[in-house]
Amino acid sequence: MPPPPSPNSSMAQYTQQFLSSVLSQRGPSSLPYSEDVKWYIRQHLLSLSESYPSLQPKTATFTHNDGRSVHLLQSDGTVPMVFQNVTYNIPVVIWLMETYPRHAPFVFVNPTRDMVIKRQHRFVNPSGLVSIPYLQNWLYPSSNLVDLARDLSNYFGSDPPLYSQRRPNSNPNPNPNPNPNASFNTSGSSGSISSGSIRPAIPPRSYPPSPYVTSNGRIPSPAPPQRMGSGSSEDPSEVYKRNAINKLVENVHNDVGQLRKTREAEMEGMFSAQAVLRQREEELSKGLRGMQEEKEDLEQQLQMILMNTDVLEGWVRENEAKLGGDLSNVNVDDAILPSDSLSKQMLECTASDLAIEDVVYALDKAVQEGSIPFDLYLRNVRLLSREQFFHRATSGKVRMIQMQAQVTSMASRAPPYGG
Repeated sequence: MPPPPSPNSSMAQYTQQFLSSVLSQRGPSSLPYSEDVKWYIRQHLLSLSESYPSLQPKTATFTHNDGRSVHLLQSDGTVPMVFQNVTYNIPVVIWLMETYPRHAPFVFVNPTRDMVIKRQHRFVNPSGLVSIPYLQNWLYPSSNLVDLARDLSNYFGSDPPLYSQRRPNSNPNPNPNPNPNASFNTSGSSGSISSGSIRPAIPPRSYPPSPYVTSNGRIPSPAPPQRMGSGSSEDPSEVYKRNAINKLVENVHNDVGQLRKTREAEMEGMFSAQAVLRQREEELSKGLRGMQEEKEDLEQQLQMILMNTDVLEGWVRENEAKLGGDLSNVNVDDAILPSDSLSKQMLECTASDLAIEDVVYALDKAVQEGSIPFDLYLRNVRLLSREQFFHRATSGKVRMIQMQAQVTSMASRAPPYGG
């Protein structure tokens, strides 16, 4: 008999089924994430639930500052932290915004009724919004939720964001030791928000400046640390260690800012070069299309020339065969013969018309040179013009008869209407 499945495997299987279901929905009920990043979102949430079982994915309605409400994924639960060698669980809600994972998520500390957010906390504002360097330097696709939760645990352990409210009791001890079970919510407590709760208003997508540097570029002097439920100050060695860490973080922050400016300038130059290359690509594509069209036109013309060449070569071979290969005895008048009497009459009239035209041109040259008298020129031109008129009139009549005969022939070859 196989052993029963462990609760962790059952929870992991349920998480996988839940994420696959909500991320595969389509239509009005679908989540507002891009299709190309839904796989990343699923992997990030699965890895987070495996590394931190207290953080489980849910869907809830998020309300923006402008009043828009959108259905988003969130990871709700607790993040463990170690403070003074004691492990506490900080209740948090990680919202995956519409542009996740290309932009960082929103992280809120979610205090229970008996918890209060520490005033002037370095990483948590009064509304519960968390701002740590990992969120400010979020870089897609290397940044992920597991590393974010690990950083939250480290920063919360160095400076806890929550403390318990004092309640009147009969215990005369004014400085009770902090109790992990009473001070901070565990992963299974009832203080975590439900999947449909609405968080406070959130500022737009512009992350606050680094908490390590003030407006004049210096690290602020650390506030006197307070213990959970106690008003005594920390050890001076801890203060020295915190100042050293702050100085190191300031140097790293400055280096990262300078590196980011350099990379942004390089990216701007690359974007400009990309725009120029894209414009040149369009010009080359346009020129290539023009050359392809011209090539197609030339190929069509070449096909027509080849067809005409084949026709002419066939005609030449046929006529050479008729002549027996002797081209010297070809009679020009017999080379082309009319097909019928009308064509023969048209050929004769056209030849006579052109011959008279040549004679009149020769007479004009002769009278200009004084070779013939002017009265003889006029008499001959009058006779030739009358003869040319009759030839042209005959050609017009023959052309009209040929056109009528052609129309009649086309009408006889046409199929009957409705056939």
